[in-house]
Amino acid sequence: MKKEFTAAEHEEIFGQMGPMIDPSLTIEGVGDAVAGVPERKTMPYQWFLVLGVATMLLGFLGLSITALLIKGTGLWGLKIPVAWGFAIVNFVWWIGIGHAGTLISAILFLFKQDWRTSINRFAEAMTLFAVACAGMFPLLHLGRPWVFYWLFPYPNTMAVWPQFRSPLVWDVFAVSTYLTISLLFWFTGLIPDLATMRDRSKSRIGKVLYGIFALGWRGSARHWHRYEVAYLLLAGLSTPLVVSVHSVVSLDFAVSVLPGWHTTIFPPYFVAGAIYSGFAMVITLVIPVRHIFGLKGLITPRHLDNMAKIMLATGLMVFYGYLTEAFFAWYSGNPYEMFMMQNRMGGPYAFQYWMLILCNGLVPQLLWFKRVRRHVIVLFCICIVVNIGMWLERYIIVVTSLHRDFLPSSWDMYAGTRWDWMLYLGTFGFFFFALMLFIRWVPMLPIFEVREIVHAGHEEHED
Repeated sequence: MKKEFTAAEHEEIFGQMGPMIDPSLTIEGVGDAVAGVPERKTMPYQWFLVLGVATMLLGFLGLSITALLIKGTGLWGLKIPVAWGFAIVNFVWWIGIGHAGTLISAILFLFKQDWRTSINRFAEAMTLFAVACAGMFPLLHLGRPWVFYWLFPYPNTMAVWPQFRSPLVWDVFAVSTYLTISLLFWFTGLIPDLATMRDRSKSRIGKVLYGIFALGWRGSARHWHRYEVAYLLLAGLSTPLVVSVHSVVSLDFAVSVLPGWHTTIFPPYFVAGAIYSGFAMVITLVIPVRHIFGLKGLITPRHLDNMAKIMLATGLMVFYGYLTEAFFAWYSGNPYEMFMMQNRMGGPYAFQYWMLILCNGLVPQLLWFKRVRRHVIVLFCICIVVNIGMWLERYIIVVTSLHRDFLPSSWDMYAGTRWDWMLYLGTFGFFFFALMLFIRWVPMLPIFEVREIVHAGHEEHED
């Protein structure tokens, strides 16, 4: 007979373990709850609504890319002195969104944080789709994206090689490596669950398709040993990528001589901002998903509370970066740095600057309070605000250092055109379309890992 837990026992056992999974769940119940979502014959109306909006936005993406290939980057709002615009802003923003998945999966795995198990699969999928969205922008920004392979050092008869001193070339290697390792890490973790889906599937097509991707998994001791070795190695490879990828992205700016960009704080500042925005996006997506698909017993307030704490910590790092930028602009005595900061605070983009300070620095201070961290609606709103603020941060970094350069006669204003906005919204369409397909066909949570947590909790209680 299944053991019933009192509220005190629930907090004592599961609170000490990390994840506070609903103790009424059995090992079989975990499989039914998670595998039951892709096994459904139909999905909730919210799923169809999101899929419909995403499909419409995908049309924007196709239209904006087609127009860009026909007419060139003149469609965008780019002009001297602002030669970088929405494409770089959105690239950095999407890459940042993709950081939380790797941190949750790799770093928290290495630190043996069991509470990651209920969210790591979903965060990993979000990482892959966000990095795919990010990769579109530098390719399209090339002007001639059909020759993107020139950025790779492949043997060619023209003897034209990439300029390896360019951080834009570093981006190619950093992002492609990050995407490859993240994909392998995600797929490796999926194999045991794909085998579960294969065995549970009632259709011949489902058994064949899940069986192909399960790679012959039978759950033997040899399979588990090889799985654990491979997963540990990939986690070790992924961990430095969390730091290196956004550090390389920050060097796009830091290796220049422009005021506002030429600063050594950018690598750690960008990494903290990436984790900050990534966790904000994970929470933004997890909250409605756990409600719509009835996963509140597996993704509990404890998980939201832990993610909110990480958001608070990285948010404080980001805010410290803002203060450091302002302090060193004044302390350096450099007239160009001082003017750049004065222009940010009181120039034509002052509204956007103070909005990002509000969104990224002030509003998240509410997360100091446990009641706020565990209030689902308030936490959801804070995460939306942070996502907006992090986009504004990248916009301010790019635009305010360019639109007023060293030559006042070339000063000008910058604003994205309708094509810029269509492309940006189109990437949201791609992101949510891919996410809906993932939810429809793949277990959102790692079934076997959650089962281990539930089993360990029951065993500890019995002892």
